[in-house]
Amino acid sequence: MNLAELISIARGDSLPDLLLKNARIINTFIGEIERGNVAICGDRIAGIGDYKLAKEIIDLEGKYLSPGLIDGHIHIESSMLHPARYAQAVVPRGILASVTDLHELANVCGIQGIKFVTDWAQNLPMDIFFMAPSCVPSTSLETSGARISVAEIKQILALQNAIGLGEMMNFPGVISGDNEILCKISAAQGRIIDGHAPGVSGKKLNAYKAAGILSDHECTTSEEGKEKLKRGMYLMIREGSSEKNLDTLLPLINDNTYKRCFFVVDDRSCSDLLREGDIDAVVRKAINQRMEPIRALQLATINTAEYFQLGDCGAIAPGYLANLITITELPTLNIDMVFYKGKLVAKQGKCLFPIPQIIPELTNTVHIKKPLTIEQFKLTVNNETQPVIEIIPGQIITRKRLEKVKIEQGVVAPDIENDILKLVVVERHKASGNVGVGLVKGFGMKNGALASSIAHDSHNIIAVGTNDADILAAIKEIENLQGGLVVCTAGETIASLPLPIAGLLSSEPLETVVAQFEQVEKAAASLGNLPPAPFSILSFLALPVIPELRLTDLGLVDVTAFKLIE
Repeated sequence: MNLAELISIARGDSLPDLLLKNARIINTFIGEIERGNVAICGDRIAGIGDYKLAKEIIDLEGKYLSPGLIDGHIHIESSMLHPARYAQAVVPRGILASVTDLHELANVCGIQGIKFVTDWAQNLPMDIFFMAPSCVPSTSLETSGARISVAEIKQILALQNAIGLGEMMNFPGVISGDNEILCKISAAQGRIIDGHAPGVSGKKLNAYKAAGILSDHECTTSEEGKEKLKRGMYLMIREGSSEKNLDTLLPLINDNTYKRCFFVVDDRSCSDLLREGDIDAVVRKAINQRMEPIRALQLATINTAEYFQLGDCGAIAPGYLANLITITELPTLNIDMVFYKGKLVAKQGKCLFPIPQIIPELTNTVHIKKPLTIEQFKLTVNNETQPVIEIIPGQIITRKRLEKVKIEQGVVAPDIENDILKLVVVERHKASGNVGVGLVKGFGMKNGALASSIAHDSHNIIAVGTNDADILAAIKEIENLQGGLVVCTAGETIASLPLPIAGLLSSEPLETVVAQFEQVEKAAASLGNLPPAPFSILSFLALPVIPELRLTDLGLVDVTAFKLIE
């Protein structure tokens, strides 16, 4: 940026590189719309007013002009897309900045996985900001492919566009004063520190907030959200593919609280990106729920930028980045043109930018100890009443149920009639031979098995099924693909989605990945009365930082007690 030239254009003494004239400008500072022309110098906004001449002029003919949207918390790995393909998916929808915590890739590949994305981000027409993963692995109750130490957190924070410490999922460690956890927090002093504290309240919440943690995206009730706002936390209002909290939390937003709130998606599937969008879909839904459109945009622009201390993003003002979108209809958020740093990069939903050639990276990451046999899936018990993971529709939290289980020849068998199925987690990073076995209720499967190498956060192989033979076949197909999603029945794979990059991502275009993903979802639905997004639900059943009951490669985890169940 040539500062003297920027100031000269702002004064009206030099010609702007681009003039967007006849715009209805959405002022996110004060929540108003003003009419005027916007003069742009290089990648910056020079001024707003009655500028008339420029090297290039685009007449917006009264269209709305808004700052580009910002997704304040996303794990881009949830899209299953290569970073370049992710940009192709979201930029035409007006998302020009994302704040991502790459703890999915980091759990598989360590700091190498993070550098993979940071390197690609420099070549994409959007800003990707990075939060250093704070919990890799998320707990000691699972086996991951890597560990991120305090020293490595400092290395990550030195990378370009690294702005803070990612969600502190080990909330029991924070509250109890675990030394390693506190050292990680201390390493990020002066930076933004994101939180993750589902159900934490009272004095425990005080302890968590006192550590310097600023936000939370895990609120699932109005009472929880209100308490965290009262204690000074920023509320990330999440509406993802499997975690949907907007309807519950939207009533908390009023004139007194809205500056402490912003929208996030956390996890968004490739299918939802194609069919609905990213943070634009959350804004659209909020407007449909009768939120005033400009306020909804504030929660996806200036509020997010101010929380993350992005001083030149989130508004249309002199000196700010020219990351802009035009909107033809405000209530439906119909986005027409997208400008990144003053350049037109998308129009009418189509990308106008090329991407470099994608060369395979981070492959060959699935390693299972041989032989893997059905014998390892046997679950022997001392009595008929056993803990069962119960799925809660629309949420990633689960319930711990004690159920009478079906016993056959001294071992627990899936009880299809009562919807109690076998759940298996196989360690896939170190070929340790660890196999966790448990029970789950809520999948509604009548036959077959599902398996996935996406299993938050350590991403071991997770499978659910009505019989051990199909579970074994599905897991072996995951190994054969070196990562992906698999549907198996009668010992045969009937649908699969290969994810060869770290077992998490595909390098194929969005439309190709969505077609494969929707095929595995359709195949999964054919196995019974499954809930929506079964693979997304499955992926969270190994996450031992979300209450109440989970399964890892080390066994069944009581998250409330933060320990393995013997």
